Amino acid sequence: MKIVIINSGSSSIKYQLINMPANEVICSGMIDRIGLETSNLTYVTNTTKFEEILTIANHKIGLEKIAQLLMDDKVGVIKSTEEIEAVGHRVVHGGSAFSNTVIITTEVKDKIRQLFDLAPLHNPANLEGINVAEEIFSSAQQVAVFDTAFHQTIPVVAHKYAVPNYLLTENKIRVYGFHGTSHKYVSENAIRYLEQNTKNKGSKIITIHLGNGCSMTAIKDGKSIDHTLGFGPMNGLIMGTRSGDVDQSVIFYLVNTLGYSLEAVNTMLQKQSGMLGLTGYSDLRDIEANAENGNADCQLALAMNAYRIKKYIGSYSAVLNGLDAIIFTAGIGENSSYIRKLVCTDMDYFGIALDASKNEIRSKEIREINTAESKTKILVIPTNEEIEIANQVHHLLLN
Repeated sequence: MKIVIINSGSSSIKYQLINMPANEVICSGMIDRIGLETSNLTYVTNTTKFEEILTIANHKIGLEKIAQLLMDDKVGVIKSTEEIEAVGHRVVHGGSAFSNTVIITTEVKDKIRQLFDLAPLHNPANLEGINVAEEIFSSAQQVAVFDTAFHQTIPVVAHKYAVPNYLLTENKIRVYGFHGTSHKYVSENAIRYLEQNTKNKGSKIITIHLGNGCSMTAIKDGKSIDHTLGFGPMNGLIMGTRSGDVDQSVIFYLVNTLGYSLEAVNTMLQKQSGMLGLTGYSDLRDIEANAENGNADCQLALAMNAYRIKKYIGSYSAVLNGLDAIIFTAGIGENSSYIRKLVCTDMDYFGIALDASKNEIRSKEIREINTAESKTKILVIPTNEEIEIANQVHHLLLN
């Protein structure tokens, strides 16, 4: 079964064409920096690697470009869209309506649209991907895999807010959690690695997903028990354009004293804050380059970013009552040795000791970057949300 996986992020599209159940990746690639002055496109098959710098203004244009490449006379891997039996879509917010993978219907799309306000940087892009894919791959089954599903195991003591009870029972206001496909994929790989290398049968791990969006999950024996993102994908860690944790009083002060509208505050916290608000840049590669050249704002922003991650490592170590491993994943987690170094410095109390030379090694495989004496494993595990989505799509369609 040939399945196209579309993973539309807030500023990127990752895609793979996968032959299931063999998990054979026929084609893969991504477009990043969507909406910026220049975007990077990659397209990789067994015989071809194509890269291009161009302007991709929005997700619709990006998805149309990907479809053109898949069917291109010279570098394409399919002759007709009828070869594609299913398209799996990552959808960020499933709210209380979706706790499992589902076949996409008009009703499902309507519910995804109703959740736009809870994930304004993601659900609109996810739905756009679905609409374009329905046009391009019209004979394929369209399937949605929700980021929130993995976090359904978070216990009530962690997912309930300290607000009037009816807001949970009647309005379903609670911690939902996000990046679930990524946290599930890397945690399962980490658990297998720990069982093989340490003979541990139980596990207490923290997965750290760092990209334009960022989140951390406390995972005990394979189950999510706490997570930094909540009702929407906005709080917790400092992100590319999102503020992460902020005192609610700031919002009331902005509105009641400084005269901001609620819409303006929402836009500020979602699209103008985070690393962008601190530095003028949303892409970490730009921020690190400027920090190395002495930009004090960029240096401080990186230190703040790492500090916030360290606070949650401490918090989740307490929740787990121990710590076997921390896992860095996603674009920044996998590639930024600088961020990993900042996070792992002065963490001796938690048994975290970074090996500086191992930290600089790049690899597509699972790797340890801790010292031999480190009580806690520090793992870098490349995420593959697309494979995880393909597995869930294939399982749904066969059962």
